[in-house]
Amino acid sequence: MPGGWSEPLWSTADQWDLLPPVLLALLLTTAIGLEREAGAKSAGLRTHALVGVGAAVFMVISKYGFADLLATEHVTLDPSRIAAQIVSGIGFIGAGLIFVRQDVVRGLTTAATIWLAAAVGTACGAGLPLLAVLATGAHLLVTRGLPPLARAVRRRRRRPPVLRIRYDDGLGVLRGVLARCTEAGFSVAGVAVHRGSVAADGTRVAALTLRLDGRGDLSSLAAALAETTGVRSARTRVDPTEDPDDPDDTDPDPPEEDLPR
Repeated sequence: MPGGWSEPLWSTADQWDLLPPVLLALLLTTAIGLEREAGAKSAGLRTHALVGVGAAVFMVISKYGFADLLATEHVTLDPSRIAAQIVSGIGFIGAGLIFVRQDVVRGLTTAATIWLAAAVGTACGAGLPLLAVLATGAHLLVTRGLPPLARAVRRRRRRPPVLRIRYDDGLGVLRGVLARCTEAGFSVAGVAVHRGSVAADGTRVAALTLRLDGRGDLSSLAAALAETTGVRSARTRVDPTEDPDDPDDTDPDPPEEDLPR
């Protein structure tokens, strides 16, 4: 029987001393998960806690899991290799939380908190508890303290660009209009649909107001749309509550709250 079989099969005999970093990671990432759970996010308490504990365990393994091999001749270890794999590997989980639908991105902040939870767990496993605690505090500050500031900034920024379109319905004109908006550097943030009308030639005319996001040239976009086949008129910054059948109703400055968000 090989002599090595009589030796302990454990990498280190001080395994109880390796548990506090993992427990700290569990505590801190649970706090992060509770904040996400309170916001009813797609990734909540269990996901963040498991990510944090997993990162801490991997880091502890990276640092201490091969202590029994260090005495072997010609064996060298790089404790940072597993930590580097945590950083890249957690991206797969984060990517699964991000959804893009109609130019609207969802889940980006939740994916970022998953990444942060992994960083907190890694810091705990690396023996950097102060850094882990400060990172957790930074998370709570950003997610709970900054939204009121962001809302205050939004209230003071310029009104979003608004575009009023009247076009022949049923000819696929709207798809071309939305494509033109995208090409001009805008994305559609809100749509207000008005009642349709029938033109003198019997064509059904649809009218809607688009609230756009972006910093393109709105006047040039309106001019280009006005020349598009099937578009009867394209105007900027009109009131979405105006009567689409009244050509004299040209209120130039609509209240932002009338547009759907």
